[in-house]
Amino acid sequence: MVISVSTACGQAEAGSRTEDTPPAAADIESQAAANRLSADEAAEGFELLFDGESLEAWRGFQMDDVPAGWSGKEGALAFTPGVGGGTLITRDTYTDFDLRLEWKVGEAGNSGIFFGIVESTESAFQSGPEMQVLDNAGHYDGGNPLTSAGSNYGLHAPPEDVTRPVGEWNEVRIVRHGNQVVHWLNGVQVVEYEIASPEWEALVAGSKFIQWPDYGRHHEGHLGLQDHGDPVWYRNIRIRRL
Repeated sequence: MVISVSTACGQAEAGSRTEDTPPAAADIESQAAANRLSADEAAEGFELLFDGESLEAWRGFQMDDVPAGWSGKEGALAFTPGVGGGTLITRDTYTDFDLRLEWKVGEAGNSGIFFGIVESTESAFQSGPEMQVLDNAGHYDGGNPLTSAGSNYGLHAPPEDVTRPVGEWNEVRIVRHGNQVVHWLNGVQVVEYEIASPEWEALVAGSKFIQWPDYGRHHEGHLGLQDHGDPVWYRNIRIRRL
């Protein structure tokens, strides 16, 4: 089955700042415009998973509440290391979906976007396939396309690096329909694969994921945002069930 959809994910703004620097006027304006559904998205059935402040739709992996390191800051769902960690997952579970969001990281930052997570494993990555979130230029994982930003981590590599500079927002779209999964990054389709296909099974067998029998096996599961020990920011998180 071929998924054919438009690649527009939203508007990204340029410019970076440190966490302690007051936001520039352009950043404030951009944040105010984020975390809202467009009229078309609302009509298509999208729902917001983050409104700029509340983390009501989320909790920690194998936790009832949100880990202290995750909070709503200046319109972004932010992770701050050192104050209580854990991968964030949705309270709801999903099967087929169209997920869109934006992310940015600091220098050498690392995180990831999961789907199909179940909580019978020790860690979220032992069941949920991951779209890598990364500073390609500053992190050693960026030197390997299989672990670079936009990849299906460890298994499927993007054909090129289409990330924006550190501190700028990157636009993501992940569509799952049955076993077919497609990743877009900044409007470019970077990965397409079919779970449980002969190619996928061979790649898993040759990777670290072979040791975890739940990896990629659950059509229904939670979405997740990874705590990899680095600051990361997400916003404009919306999803449509297919």
